[in-house]
Amino acid sequence: MSDEKAARYIRGAAIIAGGSGGVGRAIARKLAASGSDVIVTYNRNRDSADAAVTELQAQGRKALAVQLDLRDAEAVAAAYGVAAREFGGVHTAVYAAGPYIDMRHVSRLPPGLFEKTVSTDVFGAYNFLQAALPQLREHRGAMVALGTPAIRRAALRDVMSAAPKAAIEAVIRAIAAEEGRFGVRANLVGVGVITDGMYHQLVATGDFTDAYFEATRKVLALQRLGSADDIANAVDFFASDASGFITGQSLMVDGGYAL
Repeated sequence: MSDEKAARYIRGAAIIAGGSGGVGRAIARKLAASGSDVIVTYNRNRDSADAAVTELQAQGRKALAVQLDLRDAEAVAAAYGVAAREFGGVHTAVYAAGPYIDMRHVSRLPPGLFEKTVSTDVFGAYNFLQAALPQLREHRGAMVALGTPAIRRAALRDVMSAAPKAAIEAVIRAIAAEEGRFGVRANLVGVGVITDGMYHQLVATGDFTDAYFEATRKVLALQRLGSADDIANAVDFFASDASGFITGQSLMVDGGYAL
């Protein structure tokens, strides 16, 4: 790690909502490799969160796992209090959480399930990002939310992914417009079809089939699926000074799906 790369992270830590998941852990590893201490939050998967902390500590970084229900605004605020006490605050906030997406056509999607899925994702993201602002202002820091290319190109049976992520993109753009005067940057990374994260569960439920993958590859400019590391690289870029004049943007890391 170069001195230049480490210099950005002299104070504070990165906090990753959903840092115990496959994509969240890849982001944590990447930010740690760039010189950042890391807080990972988890809802139920404590074993994975603890494993992530062990992995980050092996990289020579200070790391902590915090159990958190993102729908509880007071608990989210308390987590940022922990960050201030233990790490001196937060310089980067990454929203990499979200509920499992049950893929259904709108005609077969009960309103109650739609409401539960969308509200969990949107309000969880809002609570997490809004609570980050005081510390990000102090550090002139960055926030990154994960989204989906489905907000640019409609996909069948994917409304429960696209709808909340479209709302989260709107929140990111609002924060970018309002908080730039304090030096805070806010961007979104669209997660294409990758072989990590929810991938394995979607394969197990039959939502991702061989026919689905074949059809997906045909519409990807790069003709291949991505990985969690592809997403982590984009998040690391937005967290770094290399993107210091970029805010309010949505970068689709999708192999060219949303062209």
